[in-house]
Amino acid sequence: MAKVLAVLSSGHKDEENNYETGWWGEELFAPMEILEEAGHELELASPLGGKPTIDQASLTEETDPQGKYKKMYEEGLADNTKKLSDINPEDYDAVFIVGGHGAMFDLAKNETLHKIINGVYDNGNIVSAVCHGPAPLIWTKRPDGKTIIDGLDVTGYPENVEPEGLPALLPFSLEEEMDKVGNYSADQKVVWGNEQLLTGRDPFSAEELGNELVNALDKRSKKEN
Repeated sequence: MAKVLAVLSSGHKDEENNYETGWWGEELFAPMEILEEAGHELELASPLGGKPTIDQASLTEETDPQGKYKKMYEEGLADNTKKLSDINPEDYDAVFIVGGHGAMFDLAKNETLHKIINGVYDNGNIVSAVCHGPAPLIWTKRPDGKTIIDGLDVTGYPENVEPEGLPALLPFSLEEEMDKVGNYSADQKVVWGNEQLLTGRDPFSAEELGNELVNALDKRSKKEN
């Protein structure tokens, strides 16, 4: 059994523009279900700890037609997160950064998270992220000063499908910043940059990313045995 850390945005509120965002339901709950069914343990963390703010748009009939993720949210499955500052990367076999626009605000340049990502990576373990979750990877610097995704194949939420008017409220363009340092592509749902780094394109990639994580963790377990 592997231990996986899921990192969520604590949320972001822009009162001036009447805009509030956070983490995206499907991007946590789809991989959570897959990882736990495979026997792996998932722990949650966020910058502030406690109950992080979910993007309510991820719980609508349009985005969650069967109400599956809304039900999981209402059951409190994401109510108790540890503070990032209390996390020891030595404890985890993989880190998984959940998307939602909140990740652009409080996760992207979070140095505590960067240290966790580097710690997991330095131990030879897996770093993964989906949708807007790859934002912190852009600013996670390795000992040589280069970003952790430097020169690697990566994906994340494409600029051309951002909701109308929203890019003006965001601190940067995810696609543009990823493409500056990595080989960004929106053609695949999930992309392995190397055997330790996995990115997913959008909410519809979350399930496939969960399966990729389980397969990779199983392969590693067999090698160790």
